[in-house]
Order: sequence, then C-alpha cells, then structure tokens
Amino acid sequence: MSDALAGSHPEPRLAPRSAAIANLGCKVNQAEMEAAARLLRERGVTLVDDRARADLYLVNTCTVTAVADQKSRQAVRRARRANPDAQVVATGCSVQVDPTAFTAADPGARLVDNRSKAALLDELAALVGLPAEGPPDADVGPGRATDAPLPTLSGVELDGVADDRAAPERTRAFVKVQDGCSFFCTYCIIPTARGLERSLPPEAILADVRGALAAGRREIVLTGINIGTYDGGWSERGFRGAHARSALTLAGLVRRILAETSVERIRLSSIEPQHVDDDLLDAWISAGAGRCLPHFHLPLQSGDDGVLRRMGRRYDARFYAALVERIRAVIPAVAIHGDVIVGFPTEDDAAWERSRAFIQSIGFAGLHVFRYSTRPGTPAVRMAGQVHERTRKQRAAELLSLAAEARSAFAAAHVGREAAVLFETRLPDGRWVGHAEDHQLVAVHAPGRRLENAIERVTIEAVDPAAADRVVGRIVSGGGGDAR
Repeated sequence: MSDALAGSHPEPRLAPRSAAIANLGCKVNQAEMEAAARLLRERGVTLVDDRARADLYLVNTCTVTAVADQKSRQAVRRARRANPDAQVVATGCSVQVDPTAFTAADPGARLVDNRSKAALLDELAALVGLPAEGPPDADVGPGRATDAPLPTLSGVELDGVADDRAAPERTRAFVKVQDGCSFFCTYCIIPTARGLERSLPPEAILADVRGALAAGRREIVLTGINIGTYDGGWSERGFRGAHARSALTLAGLVRRILAETSVERIRLSSIEPQHVDDDLLDAWISAGAGRCLPHFHLPLQSGDDGVLRRMGRRYDARFYAALVERIRAVIPAVAIHGDVIVGFPTEDDAAWERSRAFIQSIGFAGLHVFRYSTRPGTPAVRMAGQVHERTRKQRAAELLSLAAEARSAFAAAHVGREAAVLFETRLPDGRWVGHAEDHQLVAVHAPGRRLENAIERVTIEAVDPAAADRVVGRIVSGGGGDAR
C-alpha cells in the first residue's frame, strides 16, 4: 500500500464484499466518486447506501464552507459507527486542508489528500483486488477480474454544498477537463485544497467522452474547478509563456468534441464570467441540432462593485450585466444561473441593497446562495468590517426567497412551449422527471413506459402544483429518442 493511504488499522486480509460511498460538495466530487463506484462494481463489490452496514466506506469531503467541513467529519464518524470493523477511506478537499481533524474524528480512517487522489483508484483496486479468502497473493476468484482498465476520475463545478448520497448518474457524464485554480479570491480556500490550474490533454478528454457515450450516456458536462483556464494540457507539462499562442482553448476543445464524437448534448459547468468570450459563444451556437445546450452558470458572488473588488473578483457589475445581455442576444432561450455570497466583510446595508437590486435586475433562472464563511488562511478573515452572523442569515434568507421567486418565474415562462427533455428518474407518484435543454425540470405521466435515459419532446402544459420550480407536460409523438 502506498503512502497515499494512512491509518492505524492493520491491513485487512479479506477483500470487501460491500462498499458505501458518501459524497459531499461539488459535482467534481460526485464525478470522482462515480469513477470509484464503477471500479468497485467491476471488482464484484456490492454498493449499498452510505448509512447501511458495509465492509468499505469511501467518504469524499468538501471544505467550501465551515458547514461543509463539519458535515465531512460527521460522515466519517457515521461510517465508523455503522461498522466499527470497516475500512474507512476519507479523501477530498477537507482532508487536504485539515487532515488532523479527520485523524481526531476517526484515528483508523485512511486519509487520501487531493495531491494523492490521482492514485486513489489504484489504491482502491489494491484494496478490493484481494481474494475473498486467503493470503494476498492467492488467485483471484471468478467474477473478480482485476485486469480491466481503471476508469478515470472526472468532475464538475463547485455547485454548493450538498450531501449527495445519489447513485452514479446513468444519463449524463461529468467529464473533467481541468482542475485547480490560481485566482485566489480572498474568501476562497479552494486553491489551497485543489492546487493551481492544470488541464487534461484533449486526447484524454475525447477518450472519456467516447467511453461515456459507449456506456449509453446521452449528455456530457464539461467540468473543472476553473474551466475557462483550459489550455489543452500544456499546464500538465509545465506550459509557460512562449507556447501560450499554441494552446488549445475551451472553445477549441468544444469544437473538437463536436467534430470527433457523436455527442448529442454538451453542457458547460460553472465558468467565470470573464472567460465567456466571443470565440466560445461562436463555438456554442455553431454546433447545430441543439448539441450545445442553452445554459450558462456564471458565478456572480456580489452585485456591489466595492465588495467584488475586496473579494478579488476580476469583473464588475457592469461587465457581468453586459455579458448576460450578450449571451441572451445570441442564445435567446438561454438560462443564466449564478452564485452569490452574502455577508462578505464590508458588505454594509448600502452595499447589500445595491447587490440585491442588481441580482433582481439580471433575471436569473437559478441562484445558489451562500452565507460568507470564514476560512482560516484566506485574506478575508483579516478584513475589517466583518458582518454579524445574524445579519448574514437574514440576508441569505431574503436572497433565497428571491431565488425561489426567480425559479418559479422561469418555470412559468415555459408553459405553452416545447422542450427536448432528458429523463432521469421516477418520482414517488410514478411520474418521470428530467431536465430540458435549459436545465428546467420537467415531469410527465407515461404509464407503462420506462423513460430513464430517453430524450423526448414534451409540450409544457403547466407549472407543477407540487413544486413551483418544476413544470408538467405531455410527450409529443415521435419524440427525441428512446431509452438506451
């Protein structure tokens, strides 16, 4: 076993027969755990709910807020309580930033920091590649072949703090093109947790896309921590200066994927506003046949220019508004989603009112709201003008209410339209639900049909009485494709 995994428990003699995965945080984490889940299934390990008893627990942690850190440690403790004799592996950003907290939470947990995460799948293969009985060098039994190629880790954007627990996606694939960030916004710990930007070579990305399509995925989400810095993989090889002009941009990568694969739908993860240039928009609208989806997630963080400067953001409110206008001009049906942090130091009442008014003026289709959370080691911790936690909570509640209104208004605007919907799951009432091209949730009744992974054209008839941000409709005959 390499030094990437550390813990006080002795090496187990038996390969785990069951495993549970607890995933917290962004879809980068979710996608990395999808790769781990594929490997475990290939090795004959049964995957169970992360609250069930299992032989192996894999916890992927998040550190984007203090609450995320707390939930991450709780997940490790919960895993140990579920089975005191289990192997517990904790990885991810919270482990990277503060491993001692996890050693205290569970001295027997094996810790894999982000710098060692590239070897995580090899380590898991070693753990589960042992025979069901006998010494480690015994022959591997039937159904537990270990010569299959390992999947690769992939991921998507920082998308809030979620405790996913979800089964791996069966309809879309998150394909990682880039990792890390060197922007060092004054509130953000992610550069410390993830490291500087580095991009994957296009050949590796194309292979991941083709593999996902061969497995039946209908939609590809291109992902990364700071996806707009994609440079064609030069950063992996120490790319500097003179080679900059020959680097492949994100727009160029999109064009290659469209030209060299049969991908039906491409969606981008969160992308910094300053990285949405005319070349990327041209690549997006030139795809034809609805292959590039009308949905952009543009982090805003604040609508007040003074707060944006102190955050270390690289745009102002005027730039952001102009970008949204430009995107809507070339993609009229586009959905714009954003992120906002409330209660950042120096956000006084006047700044908050300016920010709130600006947010309302944009007309977001969706909004993620974060209360500012102090992260030790970031410059914002030392700033004057810290906002009281009570005020942060009040502003977050106010903005969450506005966000709910925005989602409801966006949903209502779909009534009377048609949409191509990729169906994903079944609701408790038997209806199928999925996402339209613009990420709007759509539910339909389809008695006797299994719609998982089907793309169908749907006429939107009403807002769902059970959920104001969801719409209901009926499938139009001759839809966009059957489930695979």
